[in-house]
Amino acid sequence: MHTVDVKQLEALAEPVAAGIGYEVVDLEWKHEAGHWVLRLYIDRPNALDEERISLGDCSKVSHALSDALDAADVIHVPYALEVSSPGLDRPLKRERDFARFVGRQAKVKTRRPVGDTRRNFKGKILAAEAGRVRMDVDGTAFEIPVDDVEKANLVVEL
Repeated sequence: MHTVDVKQLEALAEPVAAGIGYEVVDLEWKHEAGHWVLRLYIDRPNALDEERISLGDCSKVSHALSDALDAADVIHVPYALEVSSPGLDRPLKRERDFARFVGRQAKVKTRRPVGDTRRNFKGKILAAEAGRVRMDVDGTAFEIPVDDVEKANLVVEL
């Protein structure tokens, strides 16, 4: 299996996306159906909920990143580059992601238990600061260290 330094890809992709007005929400390097795929999920920093990522936005980032990847020559196998919207159930990876969506509902799974034995949370994001996310889960406030978050996503609210 061919390994690629995902941190190196992130370090390359983030400034390219930022330079044209986008942020990298997530980046995946996967082997799927016999082919390598570099998949980026992008968003606009501080965009309002109704400001969705369009196909044109994805194309713009794809072209810019493709050129940067070719110049850096960091991937030495054939691969497909996919750029996409993070979707309504956008992943939350960094403290700034949680801070941006204060007031919204989220699902969070932690690596280690918070409190007694709880690792799964679904509730409203109250705050995100000093490396911690505060959530209201059914009337109980929980403080979750961002470094302990294994997976987190916004809950689709229709």
